[in-house]
Amino acid sequence: MSFFELQSPAQSVGARAGIVHTDHGDIQTPIFMPVGTVGTVKGVHKRDLKDDIHAQIILGNTYHLYLRPGTQILREAGGLHKFEGWDRPILTDSGGYQVFSLTDIRKMTEDGVRFSSHIDGRKLMFTPESVMDIEREIGADIMMAFDECCPGTADRTYARASMDRTHRWLDRCIARFDATDNLYGYQQHLFPIVQGCVYSDLRQEAAKRLRDLNRDGYAIGGLAVGEPTEMMYEMIEVVNDILPTDKPRYLMGVGTPWNILEGIDRGVDMFDCVMPTRNGRNGMIFTWQGVMNMRNRKWENDFTELDPTGSSYVDHEYTRAYVRHLIHAQEMLGLEILSIHNLCFYLELVGEARKHILDGDFHAWKEAILPQIMTRL
Repeated sequence: MSFFELQSPAQSVGARAGIVHTDHGDIQTPIFMPVGTVGTVKGVHKRDLKDDIHAQIILGNTYHLYLRPGTQILREAGGLHKFEGWDRPILTDSGGYQVFSLTDIRKMTEDGVRFSSHIDGRKLMFTPESVMDIEREIGADIMMAFDECCPGTADRTYARASMDRTHRWLDRCIARFDATDNLYGYQQHLFPIVQGCVYSDLRQEAAKRLRDLNRDGYAIGGLAVGEPTEMMYEMIEVVNDILPTDKPRYLMGVGTPWNILEGIDRGVDMFDCVMPTRNGRNGMIFTWQGVMNMRNRKWENDFTELDPTGSSYVDHEYTRAYVRHLIHAQEMLGLEILSIHNLCFYLELVGEARKHILDGDFHAWKEAILPQIMTRL
């Protein structure tokens, strides 16, 4: 059985549906992956992820897990799956985003990146080789190569140097990955990451180089990091026109529900973002009718269900007035309710997209639904 099975026409740019086969279970694409940076999706119980949200795969972060709890603890536990009690697939980011986001506490060299821990200031060195070893110890089903996430506002000279460095690091990642074995008895898969900032020719060059490596899947990085949204969509099209049609494509760190639908329409299979839980913790939810800020006074005496059309149990067990009260009272339950709702909405959104792809009317459905979900209520 191949790692990725397409169930719709094998096209370059255009919505597609498929199945990613891993030793921890199948993943139906297109898929949204909740972010569990430090071994938990913040504020959400595992039972909710499985039974109500229907998460098929979650993420962990190499940088953060290396700092806490550390790879020794993870190895003693038998890997991250057993440590956090999750028996479905896991994907790990390599720490490349932290190269972008933690510029004040890191120094980049050809060998790798030296960080000062944001927790206690201790020094740690991430190299392509050490990152592969850490991700082996974490035990993710899908591992990301170590890269530099280039800022979306970088000039061409910097973008070129960053991309070339990422490619040299990738060669070292592949050599280390191919020379080592999994530690826990199941197969792991390495995804290279396409960089190149907002420069079409750089993105094309990167995509062609990575395509020729013939790995199990590919990630598109360095987007939604400061560039205009339309430029992000253009870069997705440029890259997906080159990447193999029979391999899954993962757009890293994106984004809003409408970003996801536009990404699907351009041939992306996998997405992740902290937005559902982060926005939920700040009182914002996404619904089929539009976006709601639950801090607003308009919900103060609204005793209707949180989202009458929602698929989550929280949508029907709690009223808008009650949830608004919890948010203003700074009760943790309110943050949990909104996080669960948003994750349910995201997973329902990609599930509906998959149905319409298989029915052959995705683009028309997307165009009809976008104005509704983007409305501010």
